[in-house]
Formats: sequence, structure tokens, C-alpha cells
Amino acid sequence: MQINEILRRCDHTVLDRKAGLSEVLQCVDDAIAFGCASACIPSCYVKEAAAHAGGRTKICTVIGFPNGYTPTEIKLAELRLALADGADEIDTVVNLCHLRDGRYDLIKEELRRLKAAAGDRVLKVIIETCLLTEEEKIALCSLVTESGADYIKTSTGFSTAGATFADVELFSRHIGEGMKIKAAGGISSLDDAEKFIALGADRLGTSRIVKIAKAKLKEDGNNGNDQDTSY
Repeated sequence: MQINEILRRCDHTVLDRKAGLSEVLQCVDDAIAFGCASACIPSCYVKEAAAHAGGRTKICTVIGFPNGYTPTEIKLAELRLALADGADEIDTVVNLCHLRDGRYDLIKEELRRLKAAAGDRVLKVIIETCLLTEEEKIALCSLVTESGADYIKTSTGFSTAGATFADVELFSRHIGEGMKIKAAGGISSLDDAEKFIALGADRLGTSRIVKIAKAKLKEDGNNGNDQDTSY
């Protein structure tokens, strides 16, 4: 798989709590330059990032992040503000407290309301696989599918582990028709990115693939390589 094909599936991400506006705008510039699916950034910068992007790349942000136990009305307020500020895509974290209590109806209803508020904008649901049993992952595959959300996503990148091949493979077997998969957290090589895609991931949440692409461009330039280096 060519690197540009991988980059088109990447949500180029900067969600570090110490990230400033300059880092966020650089993330947007990189997403544009390398043809990424989106720039995924903190919600406090959505308005400035969307203005800077000017429609040249999609702006993704996160709500109920990273713990997921924010009340539904607060998540809805976050989502509506993010959309008003110019976000194109929303990644939300599922309420694992409700999962532990077996309150699946509350989980599905919250996700249904978030998708209804998002309308035709993409909604991705992070289930934080590293904290779940296999049975819980399978249950959430069904709940996320039934809610009408667009993607099920492995990880926030802020917990004990990120995406695994086994989890993406499990998602592929248990999600319903129309549901897509986003693998995120710890994706650090082109080989890993390609394998996640081969297993069924439609999106990758990562900052490292763009860094690899930048390094490749620099190497090609230093070698006097005349090959096409556009991405």
C-alpha cells in the first residue's frame, strides 16, 4: 500500500494537554499538506482551526474526553458548540460507568441523541478497549451499531493501551452493516497502519504517520530522488 493511501485514512491528531495554538495550526497545515482525512484537535481550538483550514481539510474534535462519564446533556452541549464553531467530525467517549452497571439502554440512548444532534456530521464512538472484557467489546459493537453512529473507535490514547490488531479484527466480526472502524493509539509504523487497514480499519488516529511521511520526503530530497513525492 502506498503511503498516500494510508495518509488519506489518517485523522492527524494533536490532543496533548500542553498543546498550544501553534501546535494545533501546524497539525491542520500538515493534514492539508499530506491529504489526511482530518485534523483531530482539542475542542477549545475548533473555531480558530476551522477558520485556518478554510475547508481544505476536515476538522475533528473530541467530546466527553477522555473519561466518557460526562452527563449526556453536557456531551450534547459540547457537540453543538463544536459544530457551531466549525467541526466536521466528532469523536465521543462511551460511558463505561453505565457499561459496568449493565445499563445498555442508557448507553444506546445517549449515542442515539448525540448522532441525532450531529445530523450528517460524522460521529465516532470511542469504547476504550484496553479497559474491557471481550464480552463487553462485543456488546458495545452492537450498541454502537444500533445507535446509528458512524464509527466505533478503539481508544482515546490516554488510558493503559491503544489499538490492537485483535480488537480491530473483533470489531470487524461483530459490528453491523454500515458501521466503520477507527483504530487509534500507538500506531507507530507504516506496517502497523497497513495491517490495521487490512483487518478492517477505515480510519487511523495517529500523529506518527505524518512524521514518517515528512521524514521520507526529507530523505528523498537529500538523496536527490526525482520520484514523485506528492502525497
